Amino acid sequence: MSAPIARFKDLCIDAVDPVLLGRFWADLLRLDLEQRADGLVLLTGADQASTIWVNPVPEPVTVKQRVHLDVHVADVADALALGATPLDLDSFAWKVLRDPEGGELCVFPREKVPARRLYEIGIDCADPAGLAAWWAGLIGGRWELDEEDGCASLAEIPGAPFESLVFAHVPEPKTVKNRIHWDVATTDLGLLTAYGAQVLRSPDDEVVWTVLADPDGNEFCAFVN
Repeated sequence: MSAPIARFKDLCIDAVDPVLLGRFWADLLRLDLEQRADGLVLLTGADQASTIWVNPVPEPVTVKQRVHLDVHVADVADALALGATPLDLDSFAWKVLRDPEGGELCVFPREKVPARRLYEIGIDCADPAGLAAWWAGLIGGRWELDEEDGCASLAEIPGAPFESLVFAHVPEPKTVKNRIHWDVATTDLGLLTAYGAQVLRSPDDEVVWTVLADPDGNEFCAFVN
């Protein structure tokens, strides 16, 4: 197995109101919140990997998110008390909620809640196995396909503050920009484009990173160092 060509850096969440949504996620994940002068909200934890950037965007949630967060909780009531609203509390062992801006999330009640509350990142896609294998080659980890439900997971990702990326098949195509994405760091952007990542935006007067897309169109940002 070849070495990964990038490493996980941090998470980013888009929000119409970064302070409102940032406070929700900070409280749910037990992170500290910093409101910055540039309009960004920064969530930090005990280590650098726990960093989450909450970025201001003008567009509200209009369709089901293709990327969502799964969270450990003691009880679903804890998330509801912070401003989440119920979406589906009965169909699964976990509870499907909406955050204060309407984005989906799943909470998993536990008798003993882990110190790190972020559990998994769920990604809807056309080809779970193919996309899991692609990301394994990019950022490392061990991927496997669950033949029973068709979902693929990528676990043991170096530096990731969660257990796994979980890829689930959906029939509908991607139509809007994802509101949740992750950043990676690399020593050579050319390795990512040669691997199949598509450049959506190059560094310019406003950004020092490169915005790319994976084979299913999911955005991520790459920092060269």
